[in-house]
Amino acid sequence: MIPARDRPSVPVGLRWSAATSAFQIEGARPTGSTGRSIWDDFLERPGAIIDGSTADPACDSYRRPESDVALAAGLGLDRYRFSIPWARVQPGGRGSGDRAALDHYSRLVDRLLEAGVAPFPTLFHWEMPSEVEADGGWLQRDTAERFADYATIVAARLGDRVEQWYTLNEPAMTTLQGYAVGALAPGKELLFGALPTAHYQLLAHARAATVLHGHGAASVGLVNNHTWVLPLRDTAEDHQAAAVYDVIHNRVFSEPLLAGHYPDLEALGLPPLPVRDGDLEEIARSIDFYGINFYNPTTVTAAAEGSPIPFDIVPTPGVPVTGFGPEWPIMPGALRDLLIDLHTRHPHLPPVIIGENGASFPEPERAALVDDTDRIDYLSGHIAAVGEAIDAGVPVEEYTVWSLLDNWEWADGYTQRFGLVHVDFETGERTPKASYEWYRDLIARSRAASVAAEEAR
Repeated sequence: MIPARDRPSVPVGLRWSAATSAFQIEGARPTGSTGRSIWDDFLERPGAIIDGSTADPACDSYRRPESDVALAAGLGLDRYRFSIPWARVQPGGRGSGDRAALDHYSRLVDRLLEAGVAPFPTLFHWEMPSEVEADGGWLQRDTAERFADYATIVAARLGDRVEQWYTLNEPAMTTLQGYAVGALAPGKELLFGALPTAHYQLLAHARAATVLHGHGAASVGLVNNHTWVLPLRDTAEDHQAAAVYDVIHNRVFSEPLLAGHYPDLEALGLPPLPVRDGDLEEIARSIDFYGINFYNPTTVTAAAEGSPIPFDIVPTPGVPVTGFGPEWPIMPGALRDLLIDLHTRHPHLPPVIIGENGASFPEPERAALVDDTDRIDYLSGHIAAVGEAIDAGVPVEEYTVWSLLDNWEWADGYTQRFGLVHVDFETGERTPKASYEWYRDLIARSRAASVAAEEAR
């Protein structure tokens, strides 16, 4: 068998990207007059963060953006995905934008353009201002309007130079982990009572997309976390459990955007969503591309009688795992199957962007050159799966590695490392890993193959 890192097949014509998010890399946490987010609140809860850490300094990227731009340019990326924090740009979630914050992101955009890397910002990577959450957060329809106001502030400053935008990152995780089970900020435990947050996030995306297009955006979409759902056993009960989980993790977010309607929630015993006349029409016409973050499949089985939810998530049998253990199984073919299934359900699927794909593995804390063969194998397998989906007709146009840098990994603190670049969190020193060199070479090979294909026409 040819080792994964040496596989010669590279999808021709793909754009190549890498991603980060502000709260995970920037440090210099906003406090007082410069804004506070739900994550500032969440990390102060005893036991909320596994290692008791905070997100400051993380990679200290707010003070050293030039280092990150140089690393992005060194890979030869087409685009660099980063996020702009709502709480930093619009403290309190009302009023005009913070000039210093807007100046910072304006300079970052300029640095990227000067380096030949297109900026690809995300407006919401989970950093809701604390005051917006105190007013109800994503459980309130008004939050969609407040998000559109924030989008107006950012677009007015950056829209002359930024052509492509993500509005929201992983609304499914905000709903499921943030509002349903409390594993992420804002830490609520509403179970199926969290489902209205799905609709209000999609509505906020649609309102923001209108704003961004009005400021000259060429391409706007959102990116959701998707998973390929597998029943543990071939029984009617486990297949029903898988169907329910597939709806609340995947289809409640994809179908309004791609088909103009929600799945039949009531048929699955789920509560209806707070949809008003015109909402679904607005959501359905709001994307130029559909973004998919993919990390792993999810295996479910029917829950015990009397459980408040009808499924249990269990380890996926017979596959290797990442540094998260059985929680994150490795199955590249699941990405291919998910993409093909999505295209089968939606034959007129718009361009697809893989907005995040990556894996964490145990690595040293101090500055080091890491030979992360396990990450190379993971990425290579998933890129090959994308190629198979493209061959099957799925219109995938871009692939993005999570993450450019090791970072602060939300509730897991500094215990998980996803980066192509090792970061010593004591010193801030950045050391490209073997996967960085591998990805750089893959991008170069892909470009050469694209040129050759074009010349052969």
